[in-house]
Amino acid sequence: MHFTSEQRLDDGVLERGFTLGEIPGILWTPASASASASVSASASASASAPVPLILLGHPTLGLRKMYPRLVGRARQAAADGFATATIELPGCGERPRWEAAEQARADLRRAKQAGEPISDELIDALILPLVDRAVPEWQAALDALLELPEIGGPVGYSGGVISIGIRLAVVEPRITAAGLFAGSFVPRAMFEEARRVTIPLHVLLQWDDEGNDRQAALDLFDAFGSKEKSLHANMGGHTGVPQHAGEDAAGFFTRHLK
Repeated sequence: MHFTSEQRLDDGVLERGFTLGEIPGILWTPASASASASVSASASASASAPVPLILLGHPTLGLRKMYPRLVGRARQAAADGFATATIELPGCGERPRWEAAEQARADLRRAKQAGEPISDELIDALILPLVDRAVPEWQAALDALLELPEIGGPVGYSGGVISIGIRLAVVEPRITAAGLFAGSFVPRAMFEEARRVTIPLHVLLQWDDEGNDRQAALDLFDAFGSKEKSLHANMGGHTGVPQHAGEDAAGFFTRHLK
């Protein structure tokens, strides 16, 4: 991991851009966890208070477009004493083109414009290769992040693509709680993986999400194997998430990561 940029936000949060191989990402840490305001500080400087980490998932729109929403979530998490980090998904943003993913997204756009049903085959082509590529990259990022003196455990995952969150919850034992956004297509194969999820879950569902199959989201929630899971459904479309939904999610992570 190499830090490429640094800025101190007006609330004291330290934001640092980084690269992990070819993968760009962003790390936000609260002021209490920062060993130094400069990335050039001595590597031996110890953080005053290592903090838990939340990995911020996001849709395939690219970090640049998602930045305003991501930094808002990061600021809220920092106020609660958490570090947060995110990485660019494969084939998105400024990462190299991924022709198969671009073709799947183009096929999805055509189906929507034609008013055609979204087939299982299209959902599989859109989501499953993304999960297979993205999850090992998230794990590699987690390896590097947990080596930093200002970052401690435990670790949570928050956001979408929900299938990425499901796979991480199954294969990554360092993630001990997850807040998932039910707003993306879910392949049928992921329902079987959902049955293997056992960590505490906080699932957010926008009831009138124009791009989400509500019944599929409810069926997925039912499939999760976690003994502790809660579904938080709010009226409104995909971008109409009420402010209190973020507060509820913050309370969930405070309970489980502190």
